[in-house]
Amino acid sequence: MKKRLIYFMLSLASLTAHAELPSVVIEALKQSGIPQDSVAIVVQGVDKTNASVMHNANKSLNPASVMKLVTSNAALDLLSPAYRWKTEIYQDGVATNGVLNGNLIIKGYGDPSFKTQEFWRLLMRLQQAGIKEIKGDLILDKSYFSKNINSKNTFDNEIWRAYNATPSAFLVNGRNSSFKFSAGNTNLDKGRVNIIQEYALPELSIVNNMRLIPGACGEWRNHMTYAIGTEETSGVKAGKTVTFNGTYSPDCAEKYLELSVFNDDQYAFYTFKKLWSDLGGKFYGQLKTQEMPLNAVKVIEQLSEPLGYVVREMNKWSNNLTARQLLLTIAAEKTALPATEAYGAAAIKAWLSNKSLNGNSLKLDELVIENGSGLSRTEHISAEHLSQMLVIAYHSPVMPEFMSSLPILALDGTVMKRLKNSPVANRAHLKTGSIDGVSAIAGYVLDQQNKRQVVVMIVNHAKAGASKAAQDALIEWVYHQEN
Repeated sequence: MKKRLIYFMLSLASLTAHAELPSVVIEALKQSGIPQDSVAIVVQGVDKTNASVMHNANKSLNPASVMKLVTSNAALDLLSPAYRWKTEIYQDGVATNGVLNGNLIIKGYGDPSFKTQEFWRLLMRLQQAGIKEIKGDLILDKSYFSKNINSKNTFDNEIWRAYNATPSAFLVNGRNSSFKFSAGNTNLDKGRVNIIQEYALPELSIVNNMRLIPGACGEWRNHMTYAIGTEETSGVKAGKTVTFNGTYSPDCAEKYLELSVFNDDQYAFYTFKKLWSDLGGKFYGQLKTQEMPLNAVKVIEQLSEPLGYVVREMNKWSNNLTARQLLLTIAAEKTALPATEAYGAAAIKAWLSNKSLNGNSLKLDELVIENGSGLSRTEHISAEHLSQMLVIAYHSPVMPEFMSSLPILALDGTVMKRLKNSPVANRAHLKTGSIDGVSAIAGYVLDQQNKRQVVVMIVNHAKAGASKAAQDALIEWVYHQEN
């Protein structure tokens, strides 16, 4: 009898824990084959002291890219939305009549937004400063970040994909080689698949074995493969070759594939040589990666776009490399040099420990930050603490920049195609996260009474990818609730 009573009480407790979930969410999870024990959900009004829905709220779970909410909020608060990265150029030698008889040095400070056009502008300014010919080497000083950050393995076996690129104190274009695919439609290329580099480097060549076939586009990436090879000229490694095989449908129009074919040093060096030559400059040296000498003379400095702009691009499209650069920048600015991920994680934890909600300090004992991007198997946080951070963020001075960085439901970013025909469309700012076995969504929903609600849903399960219907059901339920 006693055992039966204990069993009954445990069953009742389990039913009570699950009863707090909206019925539409329960049904959607059931249809997806995802048990409720694998799901954590919190819903709380930004002006409320208690959550209206709490399910497995204190469970430590992997949030995937939703972890970027923590990294970006911390960066905005600790560094300010107006923070700018700098990139400096020094000379180690004497410049006379436009000729530098010595080395040119570029010192990077981790700018994640340093694109080809910024590099072109920097080099153009260098020529305007009086240097047009370099008779020494190009030295890259990347000492602002620790060397050990590049020694870790990639997240998965897609070692060439751009999302697996590692951080660098001097990063050009995210060392991203972007390939555009399209079906030929002119007399010259009709019936062919065209593949071009968005920014063509001469050290990278394409072997195109793709075939054009009729049919729906569908999952186009599943119909093609690529292989990376190394070119050699007279026994010397001279560049890379990307060979594409497979089929492509005209229905796909234009598609893009981003690969990190070169490491950060190679990509920066090859881009430098191309831009310098295009600007009419002359260069005779080689690439060296080392700290600059103490007697080097600073020539120019260039600043990035403000952090508020950079965070917006990062969260809208879930850029992993930018998030990793942010974590290291926090480490460099708030702890010690050279920057490491561990320093960045410690800085964020210290920042969170000084936050409070309803007079209670945040104690995120379960929080694990590996690289700040969510592209990790070890990063963890609870739905409760993530929701509390979002409530606090809403009442913080950086709220406008933080909220505007999140994708707008049915309009842009990673939620562009979701709930387009729903009344909640355009009324939610939400960050998504997805890796194998993990699917999450978190942010703010403006309900039908124009009250802002924090919503967090994290799923850790083999079928997590099928949880989008349940996530959408939760978002719509929150919109329709009367508070």
